[in-house]
Amino acid sequence: MTTPATRREPGLFALVLHSHLPWLAHHGRWPVGEEWLYQSWAATYLPVTDVLRRLAAEGRTRLVTLGVTPVLAAQLDDPHCLTGMHHWLGNWQLRAHEAAGMREPAYRALGAREHRHAAAALEQFETRWRHGGSPVFRELVDAEAVELLGGPLAHPFQPLLDPRLRAFSLAEGLADAHARWAHTPQGIWAPECAFTPGMEAGYAAAGVGHFMVDGPALRGDTTLGRTVWDSDVVAFGRDLQVSYRVWSPKSGYPGHPAYRDFHTYCHDTGLKPARVTGRTVAPQDKAPYDPDLASAAVDRHVADFVDTIRRRLRRESDRIGRDALVVAAFDTELFGHWWHEGPLFLERLLRALPEAGIEVGTLADARDRGYVGAPVDLHDTSWGSGKDWRVWAGEQVRDLVQLDEEVVRTTLDTLDKARGAAGAGRPALRNRVHDQMLREALLTVSSDWAFMVSKDTAAGYARDRAHKHAHALREIAAAVAAGRDETAARLAAGWNRADNLFPGLDARRLPDRMGAPS
Repeated sequence: MTTPATRREPGLFALVLHSHLPWLAHHGRWPVGEEWLYQSWAATYLPVTDVLRRLAAEGRTRLVTLGVTPVLAAQLDDPHCLTGMHHWLGNWQLRAHEAAGMREPAYRALGAREHRHAAAALEQFETRWRHGGSPVFRELVDAEAVELLGGPLAHPFQPLLDPRLRAFSLAEGLADAHARWAHTPQGIWAPECAFTPGMEAGYAAAGVGHFMVDGPALRGDTTLGRTVWDSDVVAFGRDLQVSYRVWSPKSGYPGHPAYRDFHTYCHDTGLKPARVTGRTVAPQDKAPYDPDLASAAVDRHVADFVDTIRRRLRRESDRIGRDALVVAAFDTELFGHWWHEGPLFLERLLRALPEAGIEVGTLADARDRGYVGAPVDLHDTSWGSGKDWRVWAGEQVRDLVQLDEEVVRTTLDTLDKARGAAGAGRPALRNRVHDQMLREALLTVSSDWAFMVSKDTAAGYARDRAHKHAHALREIAAAVAAGRDETAARLAAGWNRADNLFPGLDARRLPDRMGAPS
């Protein structure tokens, strides 16, 4: 007796993950700082890449479109961060050992479970991550398990950025990706999915073929990618009906009572002992975490999500009269850091989709196979509140917008004057002072600081970081303007000890006022 073949569903499903954290190394530890990086590394980057590696070892390809921002890639390769992460994992194991010695049976079980997880993470880190994150991602690219998306350096909110610095940041970000992965991304996840008309021309000039926007930017019609204005650059939109099934501001799978509660800690060990239990249940009243209950919930949610995708593909294919595209997009950190069971959900989902007859591919696959519709006149947009720019340009952050404008103006004016003083016709030599000025300017204009202020998540830390990088830029620029070259070099070297990311950044490649590199 033969088993009937699985019905092939119409269209293509693309899962897009956006991996990003701001530069945290050397800028605090707790409650905001390097601890944020190490928690995300342990809970998300280690298990998610391990899931993709295992699936790739089975011969599965084109599983996800994985965005890794240059600033996160820099931290995953940074020697200081690698050492700090190794210490963090060892400390996790010690905390689990402490919990295993407690009197309460629930804590002993928690300690034993966490000790196993910590030991496995340590082994994986020491074997696969000992030279940083780049070899891990390179292996996934070489196995054709993922399409890697890049992005501009330091994650700026591009529509508000001076076009010269915008072009420089994007070109350097793509070059940084190639240096790390021996692969130049065809597509990017633009920071905050932010766009303003004209950016499509910059993307085309940089060699970017496609990028992500949020669904409302395409008037909710995300079933095909769309070329933007009169360019050949394709915008793919996040399908909110599908994506919000997993995660939304008010609902989604991670809030299920069986899943591990993110907010409830054992204050003696820092471990998380409870399940969600209920949205209105006080932390001290939450039930102990039960992995078997959570696993059963994952199975139900995978089945529900597969059914959601199937129904969406059928409905949209019928509506447009051709095979449709469905793009679900999330922050990678949802899977593990925010939602403990997220990596397990991903693995089971990526196995279940082809079994259900649903074809999975990347954004590059979608573009190459013609899942592209009519051009769209794309206007100002983001994936933030209101799908406009209020999070990064509203009244709450007006001071940061002004600070960014001042820092960028100071940086460009100082570098332009230095170029003019160098004289025409002479070969420009690498100038580490100029490099550090650009590095600090880009860190100042990171979109993360305005987001954290607008959303009141560690707003004080965010303002401090923006002003600290602005201060670094100002004092270096002042020394350069005054002709105090030795002082400028000393200041730049001092700030570089903390902000030493992007060693390939080269100020000579900053476009001049006419748009060409100097």
